[in-house]
Amino acid sequence: MWSRKIQVPPKRKEGPHPNDGRIRETIEMKKASHNQGASDTESEFVRTNDIETYYVRRGDGPPIVFIHGMTMSATQWEPQMEALDGEFTTIAYDVRGHGRTGGSDRDPYNMSLYAADLDALLTELNVENPVLCGLSMGGCIAQVYAATYPEKIAGLVVSDTFTAAPLPLKGRLIFANLRFFGLLDRVVRYTILNRLQTWVGQRLAPGIAGDSVTTQRLMDEAPTISHAEFVKIANSVAQFPESDFDASKITVPALVMHGENVPPVLQDMHKKLAAQLTNADVENSVIPDAGHASNIDNPTFFSAVLREFVVQQVLK
Repeated sequence: MWSRKIQVPPKRKEGPHPNDGRIRETIEMKKASHNQGASDTESEFVRTNDIETYYVRRGDGPPIVFIHGMTMSATQWEPQMEALDGEFTTIAYDVRGHGRTGGSDRDPYNMSLYAADLDALLTELNVENPVLCGLSMGGCIAQVYAATYPEKIAGLVVSDTFTAAPLPLKGRLIFANLRFFGLLDRVVRYTILNRLQTWVGQRLAPGIAGDSVTTQRLMDEAPTISHAEFVKIANSVAQFPESDFDASKITVPALVMHGENVPPVLQDMHKKLAAQLTNADVENSVIPDAGHASNIDNPTFFSAVLREFVVQQVLK
């Protein structure tokens, strides 16, 4: 394994956030045509195992598949799909339990199940050798997929995510809090809990929540997750650090990123993940002016890092 920091453009200047108003256009319309000759957007449902998975596909070129975070949906990746349109085929989808895909009778959920859903989706869409890009829970799914099906992908990008590794007390409290939120959701819905958690976090550690307005809006606008589904989703994320996942099975080029303002315990987890990728060529990057949702907090920078990695390390 070798590791280097990827070279990227300088930090953005102060002023209006580059994401302001940028992803307000929804991606619901089938074959929606964009201005100035941009690619059409295909939005459909496809059968994957025991569910109907909603996906969005745009562009033409080497494929990049985006996997959203917990309680989010495919709309989380609109800035990257827009930025990379014309160079790549970009695909985003709603993970089981989320968005338009919705829930199922399966219980419990885990990262292996989500990875199997993703494999079925790629098979149905005839997508070969994509780069997977996942954030937070999506990064966990991408890791498990890359370790389970290393021959089926060309590269791996994860950001603001977690992996299987021993946790200090603060880390254990973070994941215990997820399980608690799952139980509390019956009384106070997850959208309100997220709003409260963001408010507290911003006051204890300014910058940690990043562009919380956009993140909250995307969560509020996505189809509502039922309480039963939210519990299964929260538990699937909380148990992943304690699983027997083996990152050394990942053999493709990998890019590990996180927002500069995520808590130190999560920064340490990214270092542990990079160290565990013993059979992969690894690059590391820190996204400036970003918290846990770095692709939303600083989309221009995130997209530039992603593009450079794919062009220079995957397609070389």
